[in-house]
Amino acid sequence: MNKKAINLEKTGFIENNISLSNCKTYFADMHIHVGRDVYGKPVKITGSNKLTLTNILIESSRNKGIDLIGVIDCHAPAVQQEIKQLIEQGSASELDDGGIRFEKVTLLLGSEIEIYDENCKGPIHVLCYFPKLSQIELFSEWLVNRMKNITLSSQRYYGTARELQYKVKELSGIFIPAHVFTPFKSLYGKGVIRSLNEVFDRDLIDGVELGLSSDTAMADQIRELHDFTFVTNSDAHSLAKIGREYQEIAMEEPSFKEFNLALHQVDNRRILRNFGMNPLLGKYHNTVCNKCLTSVSVEMNECPNCGSHKIIKGVFDRIGELKSSEKNELNRPPYLYQVPLEYLPSLGPKTFEKLLQRFGTEMNVIHKAPIEELIEVVPEKLAHSIIQMRQGKLKIKAGGGGKYGSVESP
Repeated sequence: MNKKAINLEKTGFIENNISLSNCKTYFADMHIHVGRDVYGKPVKITGSNKLTLTNILIESSRNKGIDLIGVIDCHAPAVQQEIKQLIEQGSASELDDGGIRFEKVTLLLGSEIEIYDENCKGPIHVLCYFPKLSQIELFSEWLVNRMKNITLSSQRYYGTARELQYKVKELSGIFIPAHVFTPFKSLYGKGVIRSLNEVFDRDLIDGVELGLSSDTAMADQIRELHDFTFVTNSDAHSLAKIGREYQEIAMEEPSFKEFNLALHQVDNRRILRNFGMNPLLGKYHNTVCNKCLTSVSVEMNECPNCGSHKIIKGVFDRIGELKSSEKNELNRPPYLYQVPLEYLPSLGPKTFEKLLQRFGTEMNVIHKAPIEELIEVVPEKLAHSIIQMRQGKLKIKAGGGGKYGSVESP
C-alpha cells in the first residue's frame, strides 16, 4: 500500500475487500460559493444574492443534474446553521460515510482558505473538505482565532500552510490546492513559487484543482503534478455557473468516503472524465494589458496600444516558465472541452427552460439528448451547436486579463 493510501487508512475511510463491481458514475462540482447566508447577510461578497445554500442544493439536484457538490463556505457558522435547519426539517440527512444528502444531490462540507505566510509569499487559495458537521464545526472553532472574519468566504488564515494541512488531516479532511495557475491567489500564478514543496507537505495533498484557464495537457507539463489527481470545478459565484466545470467519477455512491477513495484511485474508484471549458475561454489564459486588454508578448513590460506598464501574465505563458516535462506517461482520464448551455449564442432563459422541461436536467441535455429530439425543442442551428459543444468542436475567442473568452456563432 502506498503512502497516500496509508494516510487514507488512518482517517477510517478505507475498508478491506470492497467490491469492484458496485461502482456507478456520478457528476461532481466541488467548488461552489455561498453568496448569502440564511439571514440574508453576505458570505461571498461577489456572489449572487440568490446563491444561498438551499438554492444551491435545489439547483444542483433539480436543474443541473449534478450528484455531488462541494460548497466551500461551510466554515461560516450561519451556513452550518442552515444545514442544521434543513436536517431538522427532514429535507436533508447526514450520511454515515460523510456528506449531507438533499434530494438527489450530496453536499460535501468544504472551506476555501487563503494562506499567506513567510514561506509561501501568497496569497494562495486551498480547498478543505470534511466528512461530518461535527468536524467542520471543530475546524471553525480552530479557525476563529486564526482568521479576522469567519463569517465570510475565502478569508486569510494566519498560520503556515503546513499547520493548516495538519489540522485538516487531524479532522479526517481532504486538502486540495485551488485553481493552481490563476494569476491571482494561487500556488503557481504569481510567479514567486516554482514548486509546491516550498509551501506544502506534498504527502498531505489529495488532489489539484486546475482552474478555468488550464487543462490536463497544460498542467502535465509540470512534472511534480504527475502524482496527483486533477479536479475541474466551476468556482461558481451564481446559480447559473454551477456545473461550468465538473468531473464524472466512478464511485459506489456520492459521499465523502467515496470521493476520497476516487481521488486516490483506490479499488477502482477514480475520476473517469474531466469536463472543462476550453482554456481559451478562461479569463486569464492570455497575457494581456490590464488596462486595455490588448494581447501582448510575455517579454513586454509596456503595452504597445495604450502604454500601460501593468501586464497580466497569462496561464499559458506561466506554465511555459514552469515546464519540466513534455508529457505524463500515466493514464490520465480524458479532458473534454465543454461549456455551460448559457454560453451558447442564442440560448436564452426561455429556451433553457424548454430544454429542462423536455430533458429534465442540464446534464441530460449536454450528454444524452439526441439531435433529433433537440431539433423538436430548439432551432436546428442551436441543436447542432449543442452537439458541437458535446464533441468539443465549438469555435472559441480567447480570454485574458480578467475577461472571459467567448463562443463564436457557427
